[in-house]
Amino acid sequence: MNNIRRSRGEKIFGVFNAVFMTVIIILCLYPVVYVLFASLSSASKLLSHTGLLFAPLDFTVDAYMRVFQYPMILKGYANTIFIVVVGVALNMAMTILGAFFISRKKVKWKKPIMLMILFTMFFSGGLIPFYLTVRSLGLENSQWALIFPSLINTFNLIIMRTGFEVIPDSLEESVEIDGGNHFVTLTRICIPLIMPTLAVITLYYAVEKWNAWFHAAIFLNDRTKYPLQLVLREILISNDTTKMTSNVEVGDAESVADTIKYAIIMVATVPILCLYPFLQKYFVNGVMIGAVKG
Repeated sequence: MNNIRRSRGEKIFGVFNAVFMTVIIILCLYPVVYVLFASLSSASKLLSHTGLLFAPLDFTVDAYMRVFQYPMILKGYANTIFIVVVGVALNMAMTILGAFFISRKKVKWKKPIMLMILFTMFFSGGLIPFYLTVRSLGLENSQWALIFPSLINTFNLIIMRTGFEVIPDSLEESVEIDGGNHFVTLTRICIPLIMPTLAVITLYYAVEKWNAWFHAAIFLNDRTKYPLQLVLREILISNDTTKMTSNVEVGDAESVADTIKYAIIMVATVPILCLYPFLQKYFVNGVMIGAVKG
């Protein structure tokens, strides 16, 4: 194999690019590492510490034990898992069906339908009409209010439609020759061929559902139905850690509360981060499909 000789300018650019990207990675990664180390540190030592943190101070998991002993955390986890699993399954089912329909070449009024779908990306009725609609459907104070009103994301629908459109017509025609219907074409041909796109859209929906708290704050009155993010918001924004520091001396309560907040951030962040290594290989192929054909 012939080695390609690089010019001096290209070598300098390569070094500069590597250094620059390393700095960016450190700047993005260190806040997460800091929170992790702080959550594993002794409360008293963390309170007296200043500057950067490169290792836990007097390693302890006391903050995590206090977090998981708080019943609302586990209840919030259970509610969020239900919303994510059921919600993403319904999101994907409806998005696949909708994208497959509008990707067909023989659909009547295809352009007007697409214009109406695109219209929803730029204009909406607003929060009050949305709330009144959900309430009129009897979904108020129900976890289904966090699932049904947002079954299809228009942006995700368009990405998936593009994925279906780049599938060669010859493959679909072969199914028709063999007597297969549209359902067979969808399940046997189209879905297996756009798995990278499906993986990316699944991740988009999962992150959206996992981080959702605003609609829960609007529609849910029963605290036992709160998703994890709304429980964490109560603790972090309202600074309410009293139930987790009830057996701590008054002077130490503030320092223990800080480590608890760091632990709560990690508890909410780590699960969704664990999805990325499994779906990262699909990311480039799945997202770049939209750049192939609009």
